[in-house]
Amino acid sequence: METSLRADGTVQLKRQVPNKSLLLAVCAACIGGTFQYGYNVSIINAPTQTVQNFINQTWIYRYDVKITDELLTLLWSTIVSIFTIGGLVGSLVGGTLAMKFGRKGALLLNNTFALLAALLMGISHPTGYFELLVIGRFLSGVNAGVGLCVQPLYLGEIAPRALRGGMSMGTSIFLTGGLLTGQVVGLHELLGKAEHWPILLSTTCVPAVLQLLILPWFPESPRYLLLDKGDDTACTKALKQLHGGDDYHREMEDMEKERITSQGIQAKKPWELLGDRSVRWQLVTVVLINAAQQLNGINAIYFYASYIFRQAGIPEDKILYATVGTGACECLTALTCGMLIDSLGRRVLIIGGYTLMAVWCICITITVTLQDLSPWVPYISMACVLAFILSFGLGPGGVTNILTIELFTQTARPAAYVIGGSVNWLSFFFIGMVFPFIVNGLQQYCFLVFLVICVLVVIYIFCIVPETKNKTFLEIQEEFLSRDRSRTQKSEGSNGLGQNSLSTHI
Repeated sequence: METSLRADGTVQLKRQVPNKSLLLAVCAACIGGTFQYGYNVSIINAPTQTVQNFINQTWIYRYDVKITDELLTLLWSTIVSIFTIGGLVGSLVGGTLAMKFGRKGALLLNNTFALLAALLMGISHPTGYFELLVIGRFLSGVNAGVGLCVQPLYLGEIAPRALRGGMSMGTSIFLTGGLLTGQVVGLHELLGKAEHWPILLSTTCVPAVLQLLILPWFPESPRYLLLDKGDDTACTKALKQLHGGDDYHREMEDMEKERITSQGIQAKKPWELLGDRSVRWQLVTVVLINAAQQLNGINAIYFYASYIFRQAGIPEDKILYATVGTGACECLTALTCGMLIDSLGRRVLIIGGYTLMAVWCICITITVTLQDLSPWVPYISMACVLAFILSFGLGPGGVTNILTIELFTQTARPAAYVIGGSVNWLSFFFIGMVFPFIVNGLQQYCFLVFLVICVLVVIYIFCIVPETKNKTFLEIQEEFLSRDRSRTQKSEGSNGLGQNSLSTHI
């Protein structure tokens, strides 16, 4: 927002319009970042059966015996789940790459993993080595892990304060766009046919090539140039390109204030940040919301979606198209969140999103339990599934990454992303391993577990996390510090009161 003074002396807020160069820079960063992540998560679903057939044929060719069902399941599970291990590795090195090569430089370098992954998965069939699929999926995971760590850093640091939420929502918008694109490309009419699976898996090179062609035309993060490299000239040039020649002065002033407060302070390593008591509540918040993003039930929803669609009478060969519809809903919701976040604020959206998800957990549990009671109950279940996905996209799906950007200053932000990203990927891996047992044990009542998680997150955010809309990073940090000092004083005051009472009594 920009401020102007009315004739009556009151302040009027004018909505700031993003520069065209800023919007294009966001697109250039996201196409090879979270778009890749979403795309790689979804395209692996279409060729499940054909890849398993390829593994079996390769096994027969090598050993003259058919592979056992148990070993085939293990190999396929490895191909799918190794992506999360790669993501964890990528998130661990992402902060280091962002500090050493810059945000833009790290994103460009990260495309090496995507191109190599596409090559290995593409040649796995003609060479007859299914092991290349495992390596390729691991490298795709590394690419996704680095992208999820570095891309939000870049977006949060190039956007002006008033547009930081909307621009940072590019992370969620392009992630859901990648999921939807992968679902569409994997349809039978496109690359979902059995003979096309090597081409389908190697199409991950397309976003990488696009980013390599487009991103070099845009500048490095101005904050990185000024606060980390001390290059005032390059910072000013980058700000002018991204914000316009007349609109960059306010951001420059904010960065100068942050530079003064951070003089002599080196960028923190993750383990140093973990031991820093001055940011303990910010760190707890980042760990909690990143874990909750994977453990809130969204994975269960997609698992149950096919069953609910089937119960509603949707033909088996049409369920895939219904799933594409759910992906489109999530993508549209992310766009809606991007338009609302700078006006409604972060707290309203994330608290509202988790609250609605808790409500839909109850509704889904009831409707799935009563699925056979009446022919119209499955349709209510379908509506609840779509409502849950919309609620996730409206709040937790988009706001989580933005809060990680805003809760830390320049010296701590890369380390915070390493920690938050690692927690996110570990939670992703955990839910992938444990979720089948939860479903088998609790059936539809598994949503009650997710209900508890959603409610706990709502309570925590309501009590601890302040609104960060339209505040500088220093103002947000000071708000946490002042709350911490207030709690400490209250604690010391109560202890002192107790001691005085005791002394009086004695």
